[in-house]
Amino acid sequence: MLFLENIKMAIDSIFSNVLRSILTMLGIIIGVAAVITILAVGNGATEEITDTFADVGATTVTLSASDSEDEISGDAITLDDLDVLRESIDEIDYISPLVRTNGQVNIEDGPDKTVMMEAGNLDTQQTSQTMSSQIIAGRYYNEQELENAAEVVVIDADLAQAAFNRTDVVGENLRIVTDSTPLDLLIIGVTEGMYEDLQGEFDTAELPSFVSIPYTTLDNLLPQQTGIEEVHILVNDTDEISSVSQQAVRLLELRHDAVDSNIYNAQNFLNALDQVNGVLDLFIQFIAAVAGIALLVGGIGVMNIMLVSVTERTREIGTRKALGATTNMILVQFLIEAVLLSVIGGLIGLLIGAGLSSILGSALNIVPQITFGNVSAVLIFSIAIGVFFGIYPAKRAADLNPIDALRYE
Repeated sequence: MLFLENIKMAIDSIFSNVLRSILTMLGIIIGVAAVITILAVGNGATEEITDTFADVGATTVTLSASDSEDEISGDAITLDDLDVLRESIDEIDYISPLVRTNGQVNIEDGPDKTVMMEAGNLDTQQTSQTMSSQIIAGRYYNEQELENAAEVVVIDADLAQAAFNRTDVVGENLRIVTDSTPLDLLIIGVTEGMYEDLQGEFDTAELPSFVSIPYTTLDNLLPQQTGIEEVHILVNDTDEISSVSQQAVRLLELRHDAVDSNIYNAQNFLNALDQVNGVLDLFIQFIAAVAGIALLVGGIGVMNIMLVSVTERTREIGTRKALGATTNMILVQFLIEAVLLSVIGGLIGLLIGAGLSSILGSALNIVPQITFGNVSAVLIFSIAIGVFFGIYPAKRAADLNPIDALRYE
């Protein structure tokens, strides 16, 4: 009952001078609003990055050989290696080589267009980000074209528009010059452009386009450029990524007599995601900690106003003590008032932070994430600020001599 009476007295004291109370809470309001905004937007950005990684293939494993002289030493990854990996590891859904080379396409009435040519197998459509774009005309190359090294190509809409001023170009011939060698290829498919979202922001004519041809075709036309740089493996279950990575590296080492040589490496998006999230979390926590300094400033404001309150209410304290109030009662009364100032400021800051994070999230196209843990932590910290900075004024009020307090003018 006495505790509830102290809360009522504290509320009455706070609302007896609303303007002063608001100014006292201002530092805490700003601090909490800043921390909540940063955490909410930061969590939203982390979620957005996680979703992006999932979209680009969270179940993808990338194999590579680190030996720069791998073609000479016999450590280069081969198509036969891919067949063995596919047959030996049941968890593999798709596996494809990654071979890239640059080229140029002559554009009438304009500068030549740079193209990134990617050579692969039938699985490349599922494992490659450039190949996995939506087909808007035609199709991808098929098994027969792969076996026969057919001189066919799948291009993106950016290149189709630049070279032919239209995107429905299936059946047209395209000449790509790479390493001073002209390649005359038949267009069998067109994918979505890679830079649709960049229209108006960049000169897309200066950006490279992407094309894809069968690996056997590149091997037939430019055998000196068909060294497999990487192998992309798509696993059917994220829980199997670590196991598949270890098995793939072990098989390659056994096939190339390179056990424990550390020549072959396996990386996956989940590892990269953990690293990115770790850096983001560290950055977000640092910025939140800097913003939290405002909470400490707010705490000093609470202590100052409570000291003023003790001075203004000296006679009241003396009267209460004369009527039997103990030192602890006075201590609790002023401590509750300090905590209430901090908590009310924290709640106001929380509401403002939620509004600011929503506005900022809309501007950045991010969905802010306000978690229960973040809200709880901020409110607990606000209470701690109230206790820490309120204990001295409360102790000073409690230690007043009742006779001296009654004589105070």
